[in-house]
Amino acid sequence: MSSVLTPSQTIGPFYWGTVVNTYHCDLAPAGVPGERIEVVLELHDVDGAIVTDGLFELWQANSHGRYNHPDDRRNLPLDAGFEGFGRASTFTDGCARFSTVKPGRVPWPHGGAGGSSLQAPHLNVSIFARGVLNRLATRLYFDGDPALAEDPVLKLVEPARRLTLIARRDEQGAWRLPIHLGGPTETVFFDV
Repeated sequence: MSSVLTPSQTIGPFYWGTVVNTYHCDLAPAGVPGERIEVVLELHDVDGAIVTDGLFELWQANSHGRYNHPDDRRNLPLDAGFEGFGRASTFTDGCARFSTVKPGRVPWPHGGAGGSSLQAPHLNVSIFARGVLNRLATRLYFDGDPALAEDPVLKLVEPARRLTLIARRDEQGAWRLPIHLGGPTETVFFDV
């Protein structure tokens, strides 16, 4: 009897069958207070080609800066109906679309020069894709937000690479961010 190893796989068919064409892309249904926004995430491989079978997960604070999570015990409003979590697969154009409210600023847990510091409004983004062994974690910030200059996480990123985290408005008014899994325009990913 020979001992032949079973070939290993990255995220494979056993996984993709459960998540491709998954949509929970409304993080804040109508009626939740705050500025309504649309977010479009584009997924590209190392060569810049679109990825049609990827998956994005988003996690965010509400417009007041509070997460819908039991560990967020700050005395800020938690809006009825606000989940702050969404998941969507990419379409044939490599994009996933989300509807939500623009998040408020949340504290930086490590403090700042004066003992406290606020992060710029952002969305936490996880990426799952074929060939990716573990989820990739990144952020989406909003172009033109004055808080970007003082965000403690952005300050940790080399200035030339910060643009890979900043979404810009497209012709329809949606916030659009291309995510590149590698190559010369690789998105900044965080070790979380």
